[in-house]
Amino acid sequence: MMKFIPRNIEENLLDAISYRPVVLLNGARQTGKSTLVKFLSKISSSQYYTFDDFTLLASVNNDPDGFLSGFQGPVIIDEIQRVPKLFVAIKRQVDQNREPGQFLLTGSANILLLPNLSESLTGRMEIQTLWPFSNDEIHRTKSLFIDRLFSGEIPSVINKELDREGLIEKILTGGYPEVQTLSSEKRKQRWFRSYVTTIIQREILDLSKIEGLFEIPRLLSILASQSASILNISNVNRKTGISNTTMKRYLSLLQAVFLIQLVPAWYRDIGKRLIKSPKLYINDTGLLTYLLGLDRHQLMNYPDKLGPVLENYVMNELVKQSTWCDTETRLFYYRTVNGREVDFVLENNRGEIVGIEVKSSNSVDASDFRGLKDLSETAGEQFVNGVVFYLGENVIPFGKKYFALPISAM
Repeated sequence: MMKFIPRNIEENLLDAISYRPVVLLNGARQTGKSTLVKFLSKISSSQYYTFDDFTLLASVNNDPDGFLSGFQGPVIIDEIQRVPKLFVAIKRQVDQNREPGQFLLTGSANILLLPNLSESLTGRMEIQTLWPFSNDEIHRTKSLFIDRLFSGEIPSVINKELDREGLIEKILTGGYPEVQTLSSEKRKQRWFRSYVTTIIQREILDLSKIEGLFEIPRLLSILASQSASILNISNVNRKTGISNTTMKRYLSLLQAVFLIQLVPAWYRDIGKRLIKSPKLYINDTGLLTYLLGLDRHQLMNYPDKLGPVLENYVMNELVKQSTWCDTETRLFYYRTVNGREVDFVLENNRGEIVGIEVKSSNSVDASDFRGLKDLSETAGEQFVNGVVFYLGENVIPFGKKYFALPISAM
């Protein structure tokens, strides 16, 4: 059994509870939401209920207002998306009493993508997301990598040694807590197979109530093959035979249960012709490599297979770190019609940006910074730093505002 590992989002979560009447912690199934809120219930003397209990689920569906009327003090409700009517009941109660810390909710669906639910508590609820373990959390650290990039500092690599073999092991394992305890590749493969089945039969079916979900496993594998690429829906339609309307519905559902993420293009309307379709990523590299059928040997010996997976790994880590860093950021990518590209663009609330390129090589040269310099010209004074991640060991400056960093600097 795995010991409790502190989550880096905990400080922000407790802060939100201290001043908001309702806080929702959402995220994919099996990321540790229940473990975290049960831990918080012990230190806050909150009542805890889960809608994985089918008897309770049926009772609350029948009378959501009656369920809420019996509470004295703060309450934690797990898997809230299973009772959509409860959002409206909570709204009515909070409208009568705005005292902070009344409800801590968890959900395995992104309610921001489910308008009927999110609108119920607009202005009354703070939403935070718990992703699978970050590399920092596994090692009991809390990196401020994003904050340091925007402050102009060069992040250090002290105590973060990570060779190629160690990195590939992290990629294959991913961040889901239970997978960290599995000792063999065969067990990990079985876990991911079961996980995909559970998500489809439980989470997606609960949200959609539509038939044809048998198509989703194959669709997910095809999407995995396009990870770290610009999403071409027409191409996916041809490979799957799924209609355009149904495809968009499936993509929305896969985003809602945190299996995939679409990263939008960064652009400014200044006349430069840019690509504006989103890039697609899988939200865990363990799941990604399972879907692609990749193993340690392939990732160690075939750079063309490692490249997209490594980019996906960096995306996952950036998203996780953004949940606890002080700097509020949005994630984009940059690409011109002429092929100049930057894998990731982080933009803060002041419009300042940092560009990040990912290379699956042991060395870096000036040509690897071409996309970053094009981005700098487009952004002008708002460009703060340009980083190229690579598989080497040293921090290497490439002029003012540009430097190469080992992946271990994250």
